[in-house]
Formats: sequence, C-alpha cells, structure tokens
Amino acid sequence: MRFSEILNLVRINLIQNKFKVLLTSIGIIVGAATIVCVIAIGRGGQADVADQFRNLNAGALDINYEQSEGNSGFSFGGGSMPSFGGGDMPAFTQTSAKEGGSSDGSSKRSRGSSGGSMQSFGSGEMPSFSGSGEVKNREKITLSTEDMEDITASVPGLSEATISYTTKQNIYGGNIEETESYTIAGTLSDYAELSNLSLLFGDYLTDADNENKTKVCVLGYAAAKNIFGSAEDAYDSIVYIDDRPYTVGGVLAEQGSVEAGISADEAIFIPYATGIKYLTGSDISPTITVIAEDVDNIEAVAENVRSVLAATYPNAEFTISDAGSKMEAANKSNRTLTLMLIAMASIVFIIGGIGIMNVLFVSVKERTQEIGILKAIGGSRKDILLEFILEACSISLIGGIIGVAVSFAVSPLITSFSIRMEMSVTGALLALGFSLVTGTVFGFYPAWKASRLVPVEALASE
Repeated sequence: MRFSEILNLVRINLIQNKFKVLLTSIGIIVGAATIVCVIAIGRGGQADVADQFRNLNAGALDINYEQSEGNSGFSFGGGSMPSFGGGDMPAFTQTSAKEGGSSDGSSKRSRGSSGGSMQSFGSGEMPSFSGSGEVKNREKITLSTEDMEDITASVPGLSEATISYTTKQNIYGGNIEETESYTIAGTLSDYAELSNLSLLFGDYLTDADNENKTKVCVLGYAAAKNIFGSAEDAYDSIVYIDDRPYTVGGVLAEQGSVEAGISADEAIFIPYATGIKYLTGSDISPTITVIAEDVDNIEAVAENVRSVLAATYPNAEFTISDAGSKMEAANKSNRTLTLMLIAMASIVFIIGGIGIMNVLFVSVKERTQEIGILKAIGGSRKDILLEFILEACSISLIGGIIGVAVSFAVSPLITSFSIRMEMSVTGALLALGFSLVTGTVFGFYPAWKASRLVPVEALASE
C-alpha cells in the first residue's frame, strides 16, 4: 500500500470516530496544557529571580549577626532560682535603649542596651545563670559603623562598604487615613550607589542628613504610589513615621530588587542616625554590606572579614552571604519546583497514553475484519503496523494541539492569582513532542498485535 493510501485510511477512521478520538485524547490534552503552564511558570519564576536580584552587585557581601535566645537574658539551668549571699537581691536600674550612646546608636561600648527599657545589674551587663549557679556575663552583639570601618581598613580587596538596618513602623500621610505598617530602612548616603538604586524624583539621603539626624526620607516606588497615589505627588510631601513628620526628599524608580534584606520598592529610607535617635534606639540588627573589587576573590574577602570580626567578637558566629549565592539558591529552588511539576505532568501523560492503548486494543478488536480485508488485498504487516501507529500519533497530536490552546486560554486566569507566567514557543513545542512520543510508545503494542493477525482468521471473525 502507498503511504498516501494509509494516511487516507487514518483520516477516515478519525473522522468517523470524532467523539471517541476526543474522549481518548483528554489525558493528552491535560498533560500538554500542564507542560506548557509548568514551563511558563518556571520561566516566570526565573524572570522574577532575575528582576529581584538585578540591582545586586555581583561582588556584594552581606554581613549580619542573628542574636539567639541563649545569647542574652536570664537562663536558669535545672529549673532552680540561684541564691544570693546574705539573701539580698541585687538592685536593678532602669535604662532606656534610646538614651545616650554614639551617633549611630551602636557603639561597642554600649552593646548591652536594647529596645524599650530593660532591667540591668549595676555592671550594665546582663548575666545568665547555669545549672551549677555559675554566673556568666553575656552581652548583645550589635554591628556598628565602627565595625564597618574596621573591616574597610583591615580587609584588602574591598572597594566600598555601607551599613543598614530595617524596622517596622506605623506611618500615615497622603491618601492613608489610618496608620499602616511599613518597612523603614536606616541607611547611609552611599547605600543607593552600592545597591544600584536610581532616583525618579529628588535626591537620596546625604551625609549631612545623617550627621544632623534630619527627619527626611526617600520612598520606594510602590510605597510612594500606595501612600500618595503617584510618585510625582509624593515628592516634597510630608509622611508621618511614628507620629513624626518626615519630608519626602526623593522617590526611587521602580527597582524590583532586594538588597541586604530590603525590598526597595516597598521600603521607606531614612538617615541611619535619624532612625536610631527617633525610632529604634540601639535595638537594631544592622547588616554591613561590602563590595569586593574582584568577584573571583570573594571567598577570600569573606574569610578576611570573619577574621576581623573574630578579633572584635571572639566565639561569635556571623552570617556572611554574597549576591551570587542568593540568586543561585533562589534559582535552585525554582528549578526544583519546576522539575516536580514536570514530573506531575509526565504522570498525566502516562495516564493519557494508557487510555490511548486501551482504545486501540478495542479498536483492533472491532476492526478485525477490516484488517483481514486489507491483508487479503495485499496489505503487509508493515502497512497495518504503520496505520495503527499513525492513528495513535494523530490522536495524541490532536490532544497536544488542543492542550496547548487550553494552556494559552487559562494563562490569564493563572496570572490573576499573582503567578507570573512567561509563555513560550519552546514550551508549546515540547508539549507537542511529549504528545507524539506518548502516542508512539503506547500505540506501538496494539498496532503490532493488529499486524500479527492471520488474514483467514481475521476474515472469519464476527
């Protein structure tokens, strides 16, 4: 038989059984749509990661210290209260975190203070008590501008360094009638340059703002829109942070980035010292950000930073992370999720393939006499095998095309749930490829069984 004749037979059989073809291809439709959507979501996730980290300097290192519960306060081993000589309790004095200290509020000589008021012993250090009654002095570690200067002076291969912290504060102003909580970032004047932040209106914070503890702020793009309706209306307006008025000296262009744990678009930036004086006191956990001159030398820079900090804070463990590892970790998580979703889509394809196999087995049984006639008029085993494989592939391809169309149709619905999708031709072609492979693999055995029928027995069957 000529190949064109086989194709014509396949076309006739598919047209005569349109409803059965549609039902058979449902599994393939679902699988193809899933594959396209999964790939689109994966590409969208990669684009989100790229947008999130696009403003990060490749040589940036973030250094911070997370205070564990065991590092401060009272701990009583064995559940018993320690006894004091003479039965007298020591006198407590009340100290405020917002009183005194250096201009940045985090001097190495005043690390025992924290937000609000705290009970302290006469020595100014908070002791902890072990089960044996031994008293051990422990002080809270708070990185400071002095630490930043020590690192800058002692670590070779650094081009720039800055320090920042974040806090949550209630704000109001503009179109906000009731107070809302926003992330407030205390930064130095060089933060914008190090983080590659660009201004849409106005200027970023200056050294003079920090030195004079000026109540001025810079709004992220999203924050400006949420509070004032637009970035233009926000510029040179007043926003109240913790009931104090701050002049909006600048508005950032849309960034879509995270630097040192700060989402630039959603944050409000104020001078470092201003925030310590009016908002946080010394109860902060700053992040020191340094820029390595050579990206390839970043591991050596990190080790040198650890050495400098170890000299100042023996036995303390600091977290040092670089922008590259953050982005790689985010991409790795995204790839893992994408692979899991593709695995689920593959299972759907397998189920669809099994459906095709079952239908073809039934079709072979129903068309036994047809197969016998084809063999009687000269059709070879190869012709019968090819006809049934082409039918299986056609059913799968039809399901794949419908599935791709369905995926494009439902993509607006998926994106309405704030899930980013990047539809692509590659995803559609891959889904069609999966469909054809599924039809070929699962259609081969029924086709082979049909080709092995004996013509006389096939013609005699009812």
